[in-house]
Amino acid sequence: MLLPIYVYGHPILRKKSEDIPEDYPNLDEFLKNLWHTMEVADGVGLAAPQVGRNIRIFVVDGTGFSDQHPEVADFRKVFINAHIVERSDELVNRSEGCLSVPGIHEYVKRPDKIRIIYEDENRIKHDKEFDGIKAWIIQHEYDHLEGIVFTDHLSPLRKRLLQSKLNAISRGKFKSEYKVVLPK
Repeated sequence: MLLPIYVYGHPILRKKSEDIPEDYPNLDEFLKNLWHTMEVADGVGLAAPQVGRNIRIFVVDGTGFSDQHPEVADFRKVFINAHIVERSDELVNRSEGCLSVPGIHEYVKRPDKIRIIYEDENRIKHDKEFDGIKAWIIQHEYDHLEGIVFTDHLSPLRKRLLQSKLNAISRGKFKSEYKVVLPK
């Protein structure tokens, strides 16, 4: 099932998400819908808050970057109850966009290496390090679990320059190829 994506300005995108229990109902179906929605919207990742659930789940698929970054040719993962426990001091600046902030792409500095504890779709626990583009993709989606949108990482001046575009998104004044939920 295709899920609607909540856009900038909706309060659900600002709430910190909760871990889910082992017996979370209909998890397989939710993950299937999350993958389907991300693929139809042509995203690189999608977090549960972006589809209206404040739970600690996100999916990533970096295969679209494999032409320039061969290391992500098979990078498709589910992250459940994810918690970043370490970040490197070295920062990398990359252009980002977001399905919840349609039409805006900006450069964001993020740590180049992270260590994250999470469960996969089979509820197997992992404690793993990621670097480069994998770390970048994960951190973008992880931010959604913390109530952070990528524009929060911009300088105050850059945010002020974008404010009219962000306000327009909140009012539904943008084009989208996927179904969205606007702030009330």
